[in-house]
Amino acid sequence: MEDLVILNGNDNVAIATKKLANGDTVTVNDKQLKLVSSISAGSKVALQAIAAGKDVIKLGQVIGRSTADIAAGQLVDESNLENAADAKPLPVDDDLSQYVSQQTFMGYRRKNGKVGIRNDLFIVATVGCITPLMDVMVQQFKAAHPDNGSFDDIVLLKHPYGCSQLGEDFEQTRQILCDAALHPNAGGVLLFGLGCENNQMSGMKETIEKMAGIDPERMKFLVAQDVKDEFATAQQMLEELNTAAANDHREPVPLSELKVGLQSVQPDALAPLTANRLLAHLANVINANGGSTVLTGLPELAAAQDDLVSRSADSSVAEKVNHVFDHIRDYYDEFDQELVKKPSDKELAEGITTAKEVALNAIQLAGSAPISDALLYGHKVTTPGLNLLEAPNNDLIDASAAAAADCQMVVVSTGVATPYASFVPSVKVATNSELAAKKQRWFDYDGGQALSESFDKAAKDFVDYIIKIASGEETSNEKAGLHGLAIFKIGVTE
Repeated sequence: MEDLVILNGNDNVAIATKKLANGDTVTVNDKQLKLVSSISAGSKVALQAIAAGKDVIKLGQVIGRSTADIAAGQLVDESNLENAADAKPLPVDDDLSQYVSQQTFMGYRRKNGKVGIRNDLFIVATVGCITPLMDVMVQQFKAAHPDNGSFDDIVLLKHPYGCSQLGEDFEQTRQILCDAALHPNAGGVLLFGLGCENNQMSGMKETIEKMAGIDPERMKFLVAQDVKDEFATAQQMLEELNTAAANDHREPVPLSELKVGLQSVQPDALAPLTANRLLAHLANVINANGGSTVLTGLPELAAAQDDLVSRSADSSVAEKVNHVFDHIRDYYDEFDQELVKKPSDKELAEGITTAKEVALNAIQLAGSAPISDALLYGHKVTTPGLNLLEAPNNDLIDASAAAAADCQMVVVSTGVATPYASFVPSVKVATNSELAAKKQRWFDYDGGQALSESFDKAAKDFVDYIIKIASGEETSNEKAGLHGLAIFKIGVTE
């Protein structure tokens, strides 16, 4: 394992992979570098002398400006580095030709042309007060079909909303539920309502019809107050859906049909060296082959808004990027909150120094493709390539937003153990091997392999693993039966 890793050829700092002592001599870029500071794992080391007032570059972009002269081999942290909000974005190498591949995955091609990586049965509640009844429906269905019948899994989309909501807040809830009902991972959908909620089933039907049309063989609607026995009626509808999905099968599908959500959850010091790098490689492979990736968590990205604008494919996309940031910034301003996420005390202790560095670490997940589109919350991906999606940097809300946008899976780089999952497969990539070993039931992949073996091999193995997931191999959350849905609530309750 290398002592220091340079993340981009233009960087003037490297990242320590382990604790290093003052006076140690390390090899980096086939050159000897003598350390003049003690360095903790994940912290930044100057590769050359950096004069006071000069840019410090990591991941190929300016993360801040030096406040004092920094010697080669010296620790770079808050004592000698400050944020540089006026720093101009540097060019990004967006040539992805080396990532072009002929790989395929085994997916379910739907009647509307979309592709799912699962053939799940979705039961979607229109309102929170009826969600306990959904468990009984599943128990009754599984009594007749212990193996889930024609479906890979049964996914309950529970939430506490759908009633006593007003205006845009209400519309947002309905939109996400309709997005979920139309997800290509669903081989059958039962929408289940109570009858007196303000999220009326008639409105759900109207929205779905406008979005994509209703396939009556694959989508059923049940309002509990309209029938004598909601459980008996539900079982009849579920059996009809089960019959309709009986002949569904996987077939080879090109990577151009893959849509993947990219997420960072509480990264630790090693994340930029391990899990983030693996996700970046995956993003480059997907985007190079005509697929789609989705980056969320705007507060974490906000300090690098200019960098994202500069990566836009054209001026119209740049306008969309700014609009998405302006939209969520207005929401934060309404509650007197600052959008830009600054380093926490934990992050400062682990070597993350500036808000720009926080943002660039998160952007790292997306690889080097230009941004092809920027979407407001609740909108679906329609443009191949890297998409920016409005969401508030909440683990489950962001994962649900990516899933609602038609991502067939969400891949998460995380430095903490967390069991949450969305209603699509959620691949948890641990930033270090110790964490992956500690919580094997919650993690899917040990990102520490990016340091324990050659990165090229680790990156190839990771892409192969993601293709296995897309082709049906279960994630940890699927094995445990963990699924979730969180909706971004933006208004008052009457």
